[in-house]
Amino acid sequence: MTLPPGKAPRGGRQSRFRHYTETLMNAALLGGLVAWLSYRVGLHGRLGVTRYRVALPPERRLPRPLKIAFASDFHAGPPTHAGIFDDLFARIDAERPDLLLLGGDYVHGPARYAGALCAALAACRPPLGKLAVFGNHDLITDHGLIERMFARAGVRMLVNRAHALPAPFDAVSVCGMDDPWTGVPDGHATFAGAGPTRVLLMHAPDGLLRLDGHRFDVGFAGHTHGGQIAAADGTPLVMPRGPLSRPFHYGRFPLHDNGELIVSRGVGCSGIPVRINADPELVICTMQ
Repeated sequence: MTLPPGKAPRGGRQSRFRHYTETLMNAALLGGLVAWLSYRVGLHGRLGVTRYRVALPPERRLPRPLKIAFASDFHAGPPTHAGIFDDLFARIDAERPDLLLLGGDYVHGPARYAGALCAALAACRPPLGKLAVFGNHDLITDHGLIERMFARAGVRMLVNRAHALPAPFDAVSVCGMDDPWTGVPDGHATFAGAGPTRVLLMHAPDGLLRLDGHRFDVGFAGHTHGGQIAAADGTPLVMPRGPLSRPFHYGRFPLHDNGELIVSRGVGCSGIPVRINADPELVICTMQ
């Protein structure tokens, strides 16, 4: 579902303004020098691993635990020093997950910045594969280039479609939804053909508004960065676009009419190369 070369990004009317503001902000960051200094003194935060367990109903228990790694919001480019990516992939390698899910916003600026992720993604080989969705920052640039670069690294991009896992997890489908703000999300297409056990992968919590009544067991989202700059108790000081960004800004949220949603603080920095009380993280979720 990638647009042909030369077509405008799905970000539409936001694209020109966002490109302009990102270009100015990236220039102010001196080509990544400010991010290097920030990373060196610890202002990117300390990357950690957050663990969750999801218990399926007895009639749908899996043959063995399925270990899922989820990482989101890389923002490769001047705001984020690449050292944090080395930290991330070292953690993924140590965890040895069955499956790697990627939640979008791979770049902050031109699509070519995604190249900073590709070597590590290619070297990362979970047995059940690597699946990804686009984020709003990806869709206001050449997302087709990102998709091609990721494909060469063995990453499959899901745009409103379900991907069935191989045996012994063939009852599980990962349902990837397009970004709710700059994409064209379609709940019916996202869940079409999905198996009885469903993992929802989306960039922003606001994808919950576009489910079209479909059910899932566990969902993964990013976008919020946990605020990126938060009070000591974790309360975000500023939130990105979306009515569900603040109520679902970070953590685990059981939904009364569906499964549960896990929202990650992500990995990189957006806008400014600083995280305060909102450390970057790798999410590890074990489902059975």
